[in-house]
Amino acid sequence: MDFNFNGRMPFRRNRFGSVTGTIVDLVPTRIGNRRANGCMLFVTLEDEDGNTVNFVMTPATYVVDFETLSVGMMCTFWYAMDAPTPMIYPPQYNAVVAAQEKTGRMVNVGYYNMSLVNEDQTLQLNMDGSVDVRTTNNQYFQGNPANHNLVVVYENSTRSIPAQTTPKEVVVLCD
Repeated sequence: MDFNFNGRMPFRRNRFGSVTGTIVDLVPTRIGNRRANGCMLFVTLEDEDGNTVNFVMTPATYVVDFETLSVGMMCTFWYAMDAPTPMIYPPQYNAVVAAQEKTGRMVNVGYYNMSLVNEDQTLQLNMDGSVDVRTTNNQYFQGNPANHNLVVVYENSTRSIPAQTTPKEVVVLCD
């Protein structure tokens, strides 16, 4: 863990992995010995190489544009790479964010620093007054989105490094 200039540990931030594929199964699930109550879903995704990955969607999973997911949809699921996961095959992750793949719409999930550049240094946000910044429960975010994990929805970007975009929407993944 890196320390900042005054010797304190910085606040925790997640790195996110993602898997894109077609939903082949979507069923209610449970945790532990509780019965399935319909609030959590077990999603089986098959990527373009035929590999299977399972995701657990909880009420905390943010679904871009609040779309209803279904079998046959091409989707991307993001998960926290530092979260505990069972050592099983096929892999199983807790879904943090899910988005249906749509032509012309791009979604990036990650930590954005004070300059609104993501951790991979591949995308910088140009925030003007037109950008809708919300929380996962669709409320207006009242703070500065910098130094947060964000879901960024955008349509185009420059070809610079990092690419720059004025997003259509930004969702803050509040801790």
